[in-house]
Amino acid sequence: MALQYPTQPGDIDHLIADDHAIVERQFQHLEAGRGNRRVLVDQISFELAAHAFAEETVLYPIWPEIGMTDEHDDAEHEHQKIKEHLAVLGRTEPGEPEFEQALTRLMEVVRHHVHDEEDEELPEFRAKAGAERMADLGRQFLTAKRQAPTRPHPHAPDEGIAERIAGMLAKPLDMVRDMLSGRQQELATDASGLLDPQAQAIVDAHSSLGPLPFEILTPEQARKQPGPDDAVRKVMADRGISGPEPVGSVQDLTIPDGAGGEQALRVYTPANAGAGPLPIVLWIHGGGWVLFDIDTYDASCRGICNKAQAVVVSPGYRRAPEAVFPASHDDVLTAWTWVRENAAQLGGDPARMAIGGESVGGTMAAATSLQLAANGRPAPLAQVCVYPLTTGEQFGESMEDAADGRPLNRALLSWMAMHAFAGKPEAATDPRIALLDWTPAQRAGMPPTLVITDERDVLRSQGQQFAADLEAAGVPTTHRYYTGVMHEFFGASAVLDKAEEAQQEAAQHLLRAFGAPGVSR
Repeated sequence: MALQYPTQPGDIDHLIADDHAIVERQFQHLEAGRGNRRVLVDQISFELAAHAFAEETVLYPIWPEIGMTDEHDDAEHEHQKIKEHLAVLGRTEPGEPEFEQALTRLMEVVRHHVHDEEDEELPEFRAKAGAERMADLGRQFLTAKRQAPTRPHPHAPDEGIAERIAGMLAKPLDMVRDMLSGRQQELATDASGLLDPQAQAIVDAHSSLGPLPFEILTPEQARKQPGPDDAVRKVMADRGISGPEPVGSVQDLTIPDGAGGEQALRVYTPANAGAGPLPIVLWIHGGGWVLFDIDTYDASCRGICNKAQAVVVSPGYRRAPEAVFPASHDDVLTAWTWVRENAAQLGGDPARMAIGGESVGGTMAAATSLQLAANGRPAPLAQVCVYPLTTGEQFGESMEDAADGRPLNRALLSWMAMHAFAGKPEAATDPRIALLDWTPAQRAGMPPTLVITDERDVLRSQGQQFAADLEAAGVPTTHRYYTGVMHEFFGASAVLDKAEEAQQEAAQHLLRAFGAPGVSR
């Protein structure tokens, strides 16, 4: 599912296509007979209910105004059929003839509807309404989705979410809302059946906390939602596992940011590290430049600190939309420079420094290495890119087969880019974002690199391509791919064996670069 013309991440047609891709992948799970059939249908019902509400309140009213009356009537008719099938699915159970018949018909109607919209109606709409309107309509589309069916819970923002569906929508959609109200805690999990049991327990725990979809909220609202670290802590508590992982010391400092202000820097020092200055790892947190902070990625830093026997420093860079690109990158580069110049006071060795991070933290790790090389400054001895974003494009097969992944799905990825690059669409082609567009010379300047990717991750394909590009350029490159796990798995070593393996892999990569005794190079 993809539009055949260029769009920006916040454009209404782009957002609509993301929704289509998510539902299509969930249909494929159902057709393959895998996953939790009841939960998959509930999630599809939630997605389609919100999607229908937003289209009918924002998009379709414009169509008659610009000469698309027939298209308007056809789309409204198909939406009505979709709602009727959803109502049947809500009152029946998997395996019952009525349920299975309604599901088959729903898939037929939705796929026909998607084909019409993506191949004919949305291109016509953009051409007639004008590309410059698409971003504003995209914002209205997300606002409308915040008013679509859901049920109130402790983590909900104060306004909009708990409202009843507007009276303009057909009654069958009210039935969908009522059906979902008792299943709210299932709506944020991964129901595909493709995760291993330990990973499934984490996404189930996150869903049980009742988060609303980040991708329909404002950044301020989204930051109040439970994050991946909350999910891990819940699993730990359920299993009686204490935490966090102890280290020698943790210190919070304030250092300059890239704009003459200040940013936080958390410093982790291992216990019993021995005499002499220690190697240093700058570890950069993720969150799509919008969400999360150094607290969210505390477990990763503790794990790297202990396993690599290094001082780990984590910068609290500025985030979008308050500070859009390149603010985060500037802060990370500034943090690297400050740490190098002040290594002694941290108990670190400025000649043994490495860099790494998760998600866009991995992006900024590589971007920082690029900037250092371009300026003739000493490069990190090694870098670790954990499921990095390496292009602003919707790249590779993972954009389809992991479109519905949790906690990062295709719609959330677009939401993050929409805010991170607000007012700066050219940012997506900047070398600090478009890592796959680097020249051979730029790639060849990278330090030894470990790239970690995972199965249920929209960023999988682009991370794998980045590793292949570096290897082709002669960079000592290791790529490790983990099946049965999801984006944000790396910090879950307390409850996920594959996270422990990935952290050990990262530590060995760093120890080799630092010349640690007993580690083969």
